[in-house]
Amino acid sequence: MAGLKQAIENGMDVCNISTGATTKNFFATLHDLTDRAYFRNTVLVTAANNMPSPSFLSLYSSVVSVASHDGKDPYSFYYNPAPPVEFGAPGVDVRVAWAEGGSITATGNSFAAPHISGIVAKILGKHPSLTPFQIKTVLRALSANMTRE
Repeated sequence: MAGLKQAIENGMDVCNISTGATTKNFFATLHDLTDRAYFRNTVLVTAANNMPSPSFLSLYSSVVSVASHDGKDPYSFYYNPAPPVEFGAPGVDVRVAWAEGGSITATGNSFAAPHISGIVAKILGKHPSLTPFQIKTVLRALSANMTRE
């Protein structure tokens, strides 16, 4: 919670959050923080819980929630029309940095969320005045499973 407060207070544009809480005692505080970020135009990209149980932050509508899929193209992501998880990005057998300059192959939603965070950063680089709501709309429009007319 301290890290999230610091990101909001320092005006971060986009934050990748690959942690969550299942304890209901944290629900209100985390909800308040994510709403504060939303209204200060900080886009919070959160990894969904890897287990089939609810986890806060990814359940809040003020964040961009992400789960993993097995695609390899880092720019190929999908919109989920049946939330609470909104988007799917590569997160299965992903090569990630590891201790002592090494790397490992890992799987999980925490490896999918950075793909969307990077895409959000690129979008904000070109269009810095977009709000989190507008970012979600752009992501939906750019997703691989939306029909193009």
